[in-house]
Amino acid sequence: MTLHHRPVRTASRRAAQAVATLGAAVLLLTACGGGSDSADSKPSGEKSAKADSSSPKTRTVKDATGTAVEIPAEPKRIVTLTQEDLDAVLALDIKPVGITNGQGLDKPPAYLADKVEGIDIVGNLLQPVMDKVVAAKPDLILAGDMQDEQVLKQLREITPATLVTMAPTDDWKLFFRGVGNAVNKLDAANKFITDHEAAAKAAGEKLGANKGAEVSIVRWNPDGPSWMENKQFASGVALEMGLKRPKSQNKDGNAHTPSLSLEKINEIDGDWLFLSTLTSDGAKALKDVQDKPAYKELGAVKNKHTVTVDGSVWSTRGGPLAADVVMEDYVKALSAK
Repeated sequence: MTLHHRPVRTASRRAAQAVATLGAAVLLLTACGGGSDSADSKPSGEKSAKADSSSPKTRTVKDATGTAVEIPAEPKRIVTLTQEDLDAVLALDIKPVGITNGQGLDKPPAYLADKVEGIDIVGNLLQPVMDKVVAAKPDLILAGDMQDEQVLKQLREITPATLVTMAPTDDWKLFFRGVGNAVNKLDAANKFITDHEAAAKAAGEKLGANKGAEVSIVRWNPDGPSWMENKQFASGVALEMGLKRPKSQNKDGNAHTPSLSLEKINEIDGDWLFLSTLTSDGAKALKDVQDKPAYKELGAVKNKHTVTVDGSVWSTRGGPLAADVVMEDYVKALSAK
């Protein structure tokens, strides 16, 4: 089976991404014809008599590309085309009717597996099988960072209520608020973010000797390691916890570096080294390098401060549930010593 990945988002591609719109901020701020889950403060008794005649059936929002889209005021059959969209709706206690496999996987991501049992799989990441999408009978499609106009055209023929939910530079919080607004649960999304930020700060204070440690965050690719910049998803969680990045990785971007050669492997060193892979070839390359002197000379390796983490969580665009998983991974590793 061919597994699908997003195009590699390295720092060298950021200039091209600068043409992106304000992304989920547009989705978040431009809803018309309806509100968030707390928009109407009238007692339910006052609303019920006129609910059928006065409650809007649809709302209009602008998606992450700035496109105005009419969507159901209360969507009932949501299909998600990325694991970030899936993560977001599950965090809002919404069970979609169709989902795609996780990034680099032929199944949903493991951290969400217990929440998606029985839900139809409609394709791979950003690669929907149209017949399966049709069979799911969606009234709202969350298309993540889909950029293929032909695919979007086909999806909009299934339902015009198809939203691109992420621009290339959107972080998980901005994206999550946009999804929350689209499904009329913006207040719940905001509360989740507030609770997560408080929990991350508190967790960072309890790391003992590792409080404020320098953490290197690396994905091992078939052709070598890439480290994550400060605004990349897992890096952002580290900073929320008061952790630091090694000086060699203290770069204010939201992507990752191109794969490094062994001659530059010192760039991935830190007090702690968190390692992930996304493919079997990447996992093999990581296993092979662990026998090489250059790897063995890393300070984190010598100190037995290397931690293997799930690349399908750490190396993605992220989401609310994924953010909690990453936080828990940091706590588990850094509280142990």
